[in-house]
Amino acid sequence: MSLTILGYSMVIAFMALIMMERMTALIALILVPIGFALIGGFGFTIGPMVLNGIRTITPTGILLLFAILYFGLMIDVGLFDPLVRLIVRLANGDPVRLIIGSAVLALVISLDGDGSTTYLLCITAMLPLHRHLGINPLILPCVTMLSNSILNVAPWGGPTARVMTVLKLDASQVFLPLVPSMLMACLATVLVAWYLGVKERKRTGLVSLPNGHSEPSALGGKVEIDPTGEVKDEKSPVLTAFNFLLTVTLMVLLVSGLVPLPLLFMVAYGIAITINFPKLSDQKECMARHAASALSVVAVIFAAGVFTGILSGTKMTDAIAQSIIQMIPASAGPHLPLITALLSAPFTFFISNDAFYFGVVPLLAEAAKGYGIAPEVIARASLIGQPVHQLSPLVAANYVLIGLAGVEFGAHQRFTLKWAFLLMFVILVVAGILGVVPILH
Repeated sequence: MSLTILGYSMVIAFMALIMMERMTALIALILVPIGFALIGGFGFTIGPMVLNGIRTITPTGILLLFAILYFGLMIDVGLFDPLVRLIVRLANGDPVRLIIGSAVLALVISLDGDGSTTYLLCITAMLPLHRHLGINPLILPCVTMLSNSILNVAPWGGPTARVMTVLKLDASQVFLPLVPSMLMACLATVLVAWYLGVKERKRTGLVSLPNGHSEPSALGGKVEIDPTGEVKDEKSPVLTAFNFLLTVTLMVLLVSGLVPLPLLFMVAYGIAITINFPKLSDQKECMARHAASALSVVAVIFAAGVFTGILSGTKMTDAIAQSIIQMIPASAGPHLPLITALLSAPFTFFISNDAFYFGVVPLLAEAAKGYGIAPEVIARASLIGQPVHQLSPLVAANYVLIGLAGVEFGAHQRFTLKWAFLLMFVILVVAGILGVVPILH
């Protein structure tokens, strides 16, 4: 069977199973690629391909394991309680204000360029409030993902760093011209949050938050919801200051890239649990409290290693990429910026960022040179589809998002996809109007 047909069939079968909720993402990530690899006659090489895929994903799995444990601990010790109380006061029981606040919070935190960190902080901080107001559980992961998808284009984020590297460009050529488009996309995200909030307000009305109300967080801790701002359990100011400084230091080092991310969270967690819980029995209890959340997320991450290992090991990724390139007729050459922008959504959804930016974009940039189109134009165009990319099952951070939010991946995709395409359209139109990605020849 042709590798191209096999690759497309595998991706379509996988997406259909999870979007129709016939399988969980964990099981589909394991069984679907193995099944198609067997159909393609790769039986004896499946083991090495899977192990290679798992090796590639291991640093991400370690990062997420200790990040979940770290932020779970910080929820337990009340580091984010002041933030929650502030948002409660501003929201005042209004779903519109709360959903907009959630989107803005995600926009700010997404500046660190790491989706997993954004999802951990935003979902754990905001989920109890959304639950108490009875808001549709799909809305919080939706607005959080939309916000993160925009800031993911920052130079220190994955896709922009890849395309700058492969085409030998710098941030002034690729990122800065896209800033106006990103700002308009941020505004569009806030408007989407407002629209969703208005719908929820009509459905639920305003909800009063009683004094002393407490909701369990997604990671198993307690977030105090007290509109009066009173602290229910006094915590040591020195310990609180230490936790705050430790977390700020962690975020600074995270952005700097000086230390490997998995090591950062391992060390930070080790320091945090030792200082906050000096007794061994308390440390064990803290770890056990968040073990279920950590396991559910990390298990899916390693299952994703099976999928990506087989996809790349069988060369299905290369076959899919070549098939798309061959579909572009020579007469369409002058429109390559627009074609690249439109292709960036399905490409980065169905194959990895690495495969697209290191395998496909250089081919598109080389073809564009023959029509007098500069490589930086193709580079910018290749980033347009990132809002849709963020919904891909190949994005490891997604499993953090849906795991903490407690929603099914397929339901999240169906709910959020139309808004992701809207953001992509906004970015493309603004970039086209400003001429940074010519969409009309």
